[in-house]
Amino acid sequence: MKKKVVIVGGVAGGASAAARLRRLDEEAEIILIERGGYISYANCGLPYYIGDVITDRDNLFVQTPHGLRARYNIEVRTRHEVLKIDRQQKMVEVKELVSGRVYQETYDFLLLSPGATPIRPKIPGLEGDNVFTLRDVADTDRIKTYLRHEQPQRALVVGAGFIGLEIAENLVAAGLKVSLVEMASRVLPKNLDPEMAAPLHNHLRARGVNLYLQTALSAVEQRDGQDWALLGNGEEIPYDLVVIAVGTRPETHLAKEAGLELGTNGAIRVNASFQTSDPSIYAVGDAIEVESGITGDKTYLPLAGPANRQGRLAADAICGRPVKYEGVIGTAIVKVFDLTAGSVGFTEEFLKHSGQKYLTAITHPLSHAGYYPGATHLDIKLLFTPEGRILGAQVVGAHNVDKTLDVIATVMKTGGTVDDLAALELAYAPPFSSAKNPVNIAGYVAGNIIRGDLPVASWDQILDQENPDFLLLDVRSKSQFAAGALEGALHIPLAELRQRLHELPRDKEIIVYCTIGLTSYLATRILIQNGFKARNLSGGWQTLKPILDDRRATAAQKNR
Repeated sequence: MKKKVVIVGGVAGGASAAARLRRLDEEAEIILIERGGYISYANCGLPYYIGDVITDRDNLFVQTPHGLRARYNIEVRTRHEVLKIDRQQKMVEVKELVSGRVYQETYDFLLLSPGATPIRPKIPGLEGDNVFTLRDVADTDRIKTYLRHEQPQRALVVGAGFIGLEIAENLVAAGLKVSLVEMASRVLPKNLDPEMAAPLHNHLRARGVNLYLQTALSAVEQRDGQDWALLGNGEEIPYDLVVIAVGTRPETHLAKEAGLELGTNGAIRVNASFQTSDPSIYAVGDAIEVESGITGDKTYLPLAGPANRQGRLAADAICGRPVKYEGVIGTAIVKVFDLTAGSVGFTEEFLKHSGQKYLTAITHPLSHAGYYPGATHLDIKLLFTPEGRILGAQVVGAHNVDKTLDVIATVMKTGGTVDDLAALELAYAPPFSSAKNPVNIAGYVAGNIIRGDLPVASWDQILDQENPDFLLLDVRSKSQFAAGALEGALHIPLAELRQRLHELPRDKEIIVYCTIGLTSYLATRILIQNGFKARNLSGGWQTLKPILDDRRATAAQKNR
């Protein structure tokens, strides 16, 4: 029997579902209704068009209404808005925005893909033609037009999530002086722990971005023709344009008014086949509640990759194919000037609050063989259960971040362990990796921690613990120690350690550190096997120095 499917919203979820439906069912009547003028475009590419990294606007469009009609025989109605769902009559009320005409459209199946809307905080004075959000092509065109015609010099970006960081970088590329304000203590607060965000803070400052952390925009005002942002910490920032990037909320007013069940953050609740509480209505994308692929808990995680996959699977379900969505693990990545930061799964901050038992390992392997030109350090943080199941990972660096993160995410997706990371056989040649791949090294270190071969101390135990009852031992070379070390640390190079054990106390715990944690691992093993109580500082000086630099820069900013 011929079925009629009405899809509300295009872009990732809706457009993917429409194309998949046609591939599965040539006879189905498919109508895609989109409030905007575009049905399938690269949301994630929008900031790069503003910064002229992407110079041709047409390259942002994955599929046009005409192309979707011609290739897939799908009726596409842009600039039409669904006003209401009548579940009893299986009908939607639609308004043609150009003419104002209102009409009804029946359906056998309805697929909701309305996406999410940018959160716009209610801040006194924050309105006007120079205040923007960045969610769709229309937003992008408005910013681009403003840059071209008004030629602003100073930009204020509020929010340091993925969009905030990307637009900050691209506004710098467009020639503006950028100030970035974030209410949390770090950028990417939902994705990175403090020690992993610190290198990004230092890099942003080095690229000229004024970074204001742990403070909020409280008001804006105009004085003598100049707009000023007033921060919660008392500072004032002049600006010519503002981009608000504090997050999104699911656009679910249609579902709510229709009486569909809502869940986390007001998102539409769906089952493993993307059916809502009404079996004839499905929902996908940034508007739905999803299940964590790690814990099984309900959550809200708007990401483009999962939205595309959800659209495809929902089309399968509508066509009667068995579907069971396995949930999301939250793999995400962002470019920040010359660095890249990515994460998957949970942060340590989340795990602490959840009460989950976990262990951590921080490693700093080279992106490829050290003897081949251009190698740089990767910062990898792995979070895992005492039994070895991977709970999350964070990777920051200049090269090979995506490859490293994707391998870890793949092992996580299959329910793998840190020993699986150690056992992976991955491609090696000097320009691309090392014989011991960075992923292997992360697995080795995590396995050593689990088995008790490598007792570890964390950076915050060293820097933030008051009156610590331990001895800091630096086992780097003399030149490395002279270039910078922890205050109060005893220096004994590894090569001299066995001959100088008598200088160390046996009634005190010894925290050993080196540059990245390898030399200090060897020293820790020597100490333990000689009857000392010792732990290795996870990540070593490579973890500590960016944190110390970040704290100094923050203190200097406050004292200006």
